[in-house]
Amino acid sequence: MADTLPPPRLLPSGDSAITVEFSRTIDDTANRKVLALDRALSATPIAGITETVPTYRSLLVHYDPLVIDYDALGSQLLARASGPLALEATTRRWRIPVCYGGENGIDLEDVAKSLNTTPDDIVARHAAGRYRVAMIGFTPGWSYLSGLDKFLHMSRRESPRLLTPAGTIAIGGIQTGIQCLAGPSGWHLLGRTPVRTYQLHRQPTFLLEPGDEVTFYDVDIKMFTEQERAAAAGEIIAERIAA
Repeated sequence: MADTLPPPRLLPSGDSAITVEFSRTIDDTANRKVLALDRALSATPIAGITETVPTYRSLLVHYDPLVIDYDALGSQLLARASGPLALEATTRRWRIPVCYGGENGIDLEDVAKSLNTTPDDIVARHAAGRYRVAMIGFTPGWSYLSGLDKFLHMSRRESPRLLTPAGTIAIGGIQTGIQCLAGPSGWHLLGRTPVRTYQLHRQPTFLLEPGDEVTFYDVDIKMFTEQERAAAAGEIIAERIAA
């Protein structure tokens, strides 16, 4: 893929953090570079860095100003970000069940009406997608996925809900996502998955990682209920697909 991104730039973030920005818009190429820089800093650390936080289009780098100052760290980060970065060599792939519509996807019919199609068409389009985990954030295990069918792109809800169920599969803007824990959301709810992308006392605690590939498949309410019980007991449920 041709690199059409502008040069990376540095943004001061308080008195002990620097943002390395690769793009000003959501972009898979930028995201791959974000994750590549994150891996590079993990493999060959810079003294003074205390934490890195990858997002869709930038990497937030926390540092100890008593060990390294802004200018010194910034020049090293910019040199690494501007140079060749090794993109992910292997990708983990997951198949995740979703129970679409009904009480598990209360916005499905409204989404279909808004897009002048049927709920079945929405489900078919959404389940046919091949998605990439671009970032984890907002709440533990909340997985932001790129790759949503352009037909399904739509503005978020005008009035966000204060509480949406754990396991919600939703769309908002140009994204789809997996909401692991119950919480507020302004996205459109299409269904729910029994898969816990975050489970505190399970190994692994976090199932998905940025760079993973995700596909969905439709299950009925009976299967969802059975899988929900198994997931509550600590089973992974999601199927890891061989590369």
